[in-house]
Amino acid sequence: MAIRTGAQYIAAIDRMKANIWVEGKKVEGKISEHPAFRNVIRTQAKLYDMQHDPAKPYMTYRSPSSGEPVSASFLAPKTKEDLEQRRLFIYEWAKYTCGMMGRTPDYLNAALMAFASAADYFGQKERRFADNVRAYYEHCRENDLCLTHTLIHPQVNRSKSAAQQADPYIAARIVKKTADGLVIRGARLLATQAGITDEILVFPSTLLKSSEEDRPYVFAFAIPNDTPGLTFLCRESLDYGKSRFDHPLGSRFEEMDAVVVFEDVLVPWERVFALEDIELCNNAYRETNAVVHMTHQVVIKNVAKTEFLLGVLTHMAETIAVDRYLHVRERIAEVIIALETLKAFLVASEANAKVDRWGNLTPDFAPLNAARNWYPRLYGRLMETFHQLGASGLITLPTEADFRNPQVRPHLDKYLQGANADAYERVQLFRLAWDICMSGFGMRQVLYERFFFGDPVRMAEALYLGYDKQVYIDQVKEFLARLREDEEVRA
Repeated sequence: MAIRTGAQYIAAIDRMKANIWVEGKKVEGKISEHPAFRNVIRTQAKLYDMQHDPAKPYMTYRSPSSGEPVSASFLAPKTKEDLEQRRLFIYEWAKYTCGMMGRTPDYLNAALMAFASAADYFGQKERRFADNVRAYYEHCRENDLCLTHTLIHPQVNRSKSAAQQADPYIAARIVKKTADGLVIRGARLLATQAGITDEILVFPSTLLKSSEEDRPYVFAFAIPNDTPGLTFLCRESLDYGKSRFDHPLGSRFEEMDAVVVFEDVLVPWERVFALEDIELCNNAYRETNAVVHMTHQVVIKNVAKTEFLLGVLTHMAETIAVDRYLHVRERIAEVIIALETLKAFLVASEANAKVDRWGNLTPDFAPLNAARNWYPRLYGRLMETFHQLGASGLITLPTEADFRNPQVRPHLDKYLQGANADAYERVQLFRLAWDICMSGFGMRQVLYERFFFGDPVRMAEALYLGYDKQVYIDQVKEFLARLREDEEVRA
C-alpha cells in the first residue's frame, strides 16, 4: 500500500470500530465524526497528506521490499543524509502542529525502527520474537500504520509492585498461554491518541522487579485497536467544540489520553516480541537505542514548539508595545537562548553520530539526554513568561460570539485594541497565548512536558548513573598530581 493519504487514514480509523468510551458513553458510528476526535483526526490526516507533496521529497523513501514510497519516519539511518532526512521529516510535522502533538506517528515509528534494526536482541532466547519484530515493522511501514502505546501500570498503590497489589489483575498481566497466543487481563496507562490509531504497542513496563512473581507482567506485543476484549477509557476531551478563534490549539491538536483495559485479550504469538525476560525488557530501550531515536524525534519536536512559543511571545510584546522595556526583552531573550540551546543539542547529537552495533547511524545520546532532562524543567519557566507578559490581557478575553454581536463589538473595538493591532487581531493573539499557558489544553501540555519521559527525578538519576564522569575525575586527579609535583620542586 505504501504511504496513505489523509482520506485513507480517516477511512481506516472509521472501519476499526474500536471499543472507546468518552464521558460515560461508548463511541458509536464513525469516530471521525465524534466531537472528541474529529478535529485532531483531521489534523493528523493533513500530516499524512504532506507525505504526498512533490515539493517535499524528503517525506518518503523507497521501500526496500516493495519499491514503493514509504514514510521517512520508518527510515533506518545508515548515513548522515539519512539522519538529515529523518530530521526534516520530523520537523515538517512538528512545525505544522506547532509542536503541540507529542505523539504523532513518527514518535513510535522511531522506536519501532530501532527495535526492528536490533531485532536479534529480542531473539536471544527465542528466535521467533526477533522474526516477529522484523515482520511487524515491515507491516507497519508498508501499510503506513498509526500507533499508540502504553507502558505504565495503574497508580493504585505505588509503594507496592504490580504483583503485590490487592488484586493481581489491576496491572495488565498474563492469564495463560495457549496454542494461539497470550491471554492478557488488567489495565495499562497512558495511551495517547488511543482512539485515533490503527494499533497499540504494549511496551515493556519499565523498572520491572527481578522476581518470579513479576514475570506475568513482563511482555511486549502489538495488536489492532479493535481486538476483542480491548477497551479504551478516555479522559474528558479538551476540545470543547468551540471555534478556532476561541480555542485555536485545543480545537486542532487535542490528542486524547486513555486507560487501556484488557479483558482476557488474546495476543497471537506472531505479535509477541518479548516474554517473561525481565532483564531483556528492562534494558530494551537502551540496548536497541530506541530511546536515542525517540529522544531525537522529541528534541526536534521541541525545537519546533519553542520556535512557535518565541513567535507568539514576541508578537504579543510588539502588539501591546511592551517590547521596548528591558525586563520584557530579557525574558524573551531567555526564550531565544532556550531555542538556540535546543538547536545546539540537536546539532551536536547528529555531528557526533556513530554507527551502532545494529548498523544504524545513531545520534550521540549525551546531548539528547541533557535536552530531555532540561526541557521539562524549562517548560514551566516558559509558561511563566507568558503569564508575566500577558498579565490581565490573558483574562479579559471575549469570545468570537462577542465580536459578532453589533451591540458589544464597538466596545471591544475601542477598549481591547492594541498599539499595533485592532481589537479582533489582539484578542485572537491573546486567546492563542491563553490556550498555550492557561486553558485545559495548555495545562495538559505543561504536565505532559514535565513527565514526557517519566519521573524527572528518576531521569536525572539515570543520567547521573549512565554518564561517563570518570574522565573528568581523572582530569582533576591529574591536576592535583601536578600540584603535588610543583610543591615538591619548590621544596
